[in-house]
Amino acid sequence: MQDSVLSSEFTTSPELVEKLYRYGVTKTYQEGDIILDENSPIRSIPIVMKGMMKVIRTEEDGREILLYYIKAGESCIMSFLGGMHNEKSIVKAEVEEDTEILFLPVDKVSLFIKEYPEWLDYIFRLYHKRFEELLDIINAIAFKKVDERLLNLLHKKSEILNSKTIVITHEQLANELGTARVVVSRLLKQLEDTGKLQLGRNKITILKD
Repeated sequence: MQDSVLSSEFTTSPELVEKLYRYGVTKTYQEGDIILDENSPIRSIPIVMKGMMKVIRTEEDGREILLYYIKAGESCIMSFLGGMHNEKSIVKAEVEEDTEILFLPVDKVSLFIKEYPEWLDYIFRLYHKRFEELLDIINAIAFKKVDERLLNLLHKKSEILNSKTIVITHEQLANELGTARVVVSRLLKQLEDTGKLQLGRNKITILKD
């Protein structure tokens, strides 16, 4: 049920859950849809009810890099911060699989912080989780080779999707890693040759953990 997502996040405040649904607007999106683009004004905060989306940062040279995923029951902390300070978005949010999102107006975000301690705790928990994920990204870029980052990304996708087979193109992987497609294709072939992966048409199956 739809209610189970927010109810599980705010078990001690059914009143907050009721207000989230009252003031929020629910919309559905398909894989590849852009929910929020860079330099766009932030008028509402997305809370994922079902499905998943990813948050991406674009560099000056046009390359993109994956920052983190947002799963059911979670929101985008970048949207929280930008919306509360009336700033434009510095990231892009893209749907990873068919997704249902509840959009909460920015003014209600600030109001709920004052009225509900559970809402503030929710924001802090999201901030802590995203901060750790961004540290992992920095560590990977600074100290890990591209093949390690590629394999880690595939394992993370597998865990999130709860499937050993991932439907994705080499181009998409390259964009999320911030590297060239030819590099990803070469590394995937090497990983297949070592028996760690099996490559198919626009899909990758993980054979070894």
